[in-house]
Amino acid sequence: MVQVELIRADALTDADVARWREMVAANPALVSPYFRPEFTQVAAAISPEAAVAVFHEAGEVVGYFPHQRRGGALQPLAAPMNDYHGVIAYPGRGPGLGEAARLLNGARLNVGSWVGPADGLGQGRTTCQVTMSDGYDAWYAERRREFGKYFKDKERARRSLETDLGPIRVEHKLRDPVLLDHLIQLKRDQYRRTGRHDVFACGWTAELLHALMEVRGQGDFGASMAALWAGDSLCAIEYSLHARGCYHFWFPAYVPELARCSPGILLSLDTMRRGAEDGYDEFDFGFGGESYKKYFCNAERQVSEAVVLRPGLGARLSQSAVGVLNLAGNGRGERLRTSVRRRWAAIEACEVTPADRLKGAAHAARTALTRRFSPA
Repeated sequence: MVQVELIRADALTDADVARWREMVAANPALVSPYFRPEFTQVAAAISPEAAVAVFHEAGEVVGYFPHQRRGGALQPLAAPMNDYHGVIAYPGRGPGLGEAARLLNGARLNVGSWVGPADGLGQGRTTCQVTMSDGYDAWYAERRREFGKYFKDKERARRSLETDLGPIRVEHKLRDPVLLDHLIQLKRDQYRRTGRHDVFACGWTAELLHALMEVRGQGDFGASMAALWAGDSLCAIEYSLHARGCYHFWFPAYVPELARCSPGILLSLDTMRRGAEDGYDEFDFGFGGESYKKYFCNAERQVSEAVVLRPGLGARLSQSAVGVLNLAGNGRGERLRTSVRRRWAAIEACEVTPADRLKGAAHAARTALTRRFSPA
C-alpha cells in the first residue's frame, strides 16, 4: 500500500536528491529539465505554498511529486510555468495520476501536461520536439527538402533583416538580469495585446526565471537566454531550460514591428545549430499550435491534461454543467470547459490570494464564451 509524506523541498536529504537523480536517469520519460531536483529546489523556494510529496511503499521511497497549493487546489510546482510534470519514479513504479490525487487529498488536482500513467483520467495532449540524431545540418537539410518554400522564405527573411538593419549577431548562454527584464516586458506586452492573463503580474514568476538563471555548479542543468541583434537593434530573445541533452524553449519574444522578418524563428534556428554543437540532440517546443512548429518538429510526446476532483457533489455538478452546455449543440460544452479551465488554471496558479484569483476569473470566462459562441 502506497503512503504519502509531505515535506518542504529544503527538507530533502542528500539521499533523497541522489535517489531522485537516479530515478530521472533511469526513466526516459523524465528527460525534461523540469524533472530535475535543481528545478524543484529553486522553484520551491519561490513559489508560495510549495511542498514535495514523498511516496512510500513497504518502507521504500517509490516516488516524489513537487507541487503547490492554492486554496484547496493542488497544482504542479511552479504552475503555470511548469511545462512537464508527474511523479518522479523508476519506470513502472510510483503512483499514477489518480492514485496521487487520492493520496494528496486536495479538493482537486489540476495538471496540464502530466507525464506518466494517467489512470484513464483527463484527455491526451501532444507536445512537439526536434530530434537531431545526426546533427543540425542533417536535420536542416531534411526539413528543407520537405518544406522548401517555408525555409527558403526564412532565408530571405534573414537577408531582408540584414539589409534593413545591419549584420545579424546571435549570442547564447546569456544570463544578464537586465536582458531578462526586457524579455519579461516584451511578454507582458504580448499578453496585453492578445488578452491572455499576464503570468508575470504576480511577481513570483519573474523571480523564478531570475533565480533559475543564477544556478551554477549543478552539472548539466541550467537556464539561459539567446538573443538576436541586427545592426544595433535587439530583435528577439528566448529563455530556455536545458539538461541531459534536452534543450527546452520556454519564453520566446520578439519585437512585433519586425514580425515580417521572423526574428524569433531565425533565433531558434541559430540556437538549435549552436546547441547541437554543444551536444544537445533534443529541442522541445512544448505544445503545438503555432504554425511554424509543424515545419520544425519531427517528433512528439503524449501527455495528459486533467482536473481530478475529490469524489462528491463538486464532481457531479461539474459534469452536469458540461451536459447542459452540450445541449447547445456540437459538443460545445466540453470545449468551452476546456478553454475556461485552462485560463482559470493559469490565473489560479499565479495568484496567491482568493481576491486576486477571482479578479481574473470573470474576464477569462467572458472571453472564452465570446470566442466559442461567436458566429464562424
